[in-house]
Amino acid sequence: MKKRTKQIIDLLDQYYGRDIACYLDHETPWQLLIATILSAQCTDARVNQVTPELFRKYPSVEAFAAADLTELEESIRSTGFYHNKAKNIILCCRMLLERFGGEVPSDLESLVQLPGVGRKTANVIRGNIYEEESVVVDTHVKRISKRLGLTNETDPEKVEYDLMKELPRDSWIPWNKQIIMHGRTICTARAPKCEECFLQGLCAHPELPDKKKQKKK
Repeated sequence: MKKRTKQIIDLLDQYYGRDIACYLDHETPWQLLIATILSAQCTDARVNQVTPELFRKYPSVEAFAAADLTELEESIRSTGFYHNKAKNIILCCRMLLERFGGEVPSDLESLVQLPGVGRKTANVIRGNIYEEESVVVDTHVKRISKRLGLTNETDPEKVEYDLMKELPRDSWIPWNKQIIMHGRTICTARAPKCEECFLQGLCAHPELPDKKKQKKK
């Protein structure tokens, strides 16, 4: 591991800690699976507003598998892209029943066979439910990992592989959660608060006030 990478990890550990709870509220593996499908192009906060009533209405994998498409669409409308999400959730739950005995599988190959489940969703399940080291590349992880110079890729899967090479395995899960928190509070997509950032001296592309002035000249 490069010295600079270790310094970044140490600072993230000091600032955020390593024991960060999952941002999506859930009580069971299948609830997290559905919540993660809903989180595509939607904030975790919005999903957490929708899922309490959703999981009361559909209290099991069987209930989702038998759901009426139009009714389910209405229940998740506020999460966006609700037509595809509703269809995928129903098909996903049917496949869970038909192929996996109603249980959420733990291996990547099986997870990505499920409708609506890509590598990001699969790795959320693997890391949060089964505590298997995995790198989740969401918009924050992709953006900030590139800003920190740990990848030059834009494709999420390629970013994932770069981070798997760059980070020690025991930092994969903490990195996911720490970087999401950092992206929400400091290293935002627009107008990052570089002057407040504790990673300022290690960042490959800091937008510091003096640099902004230089750009304007």
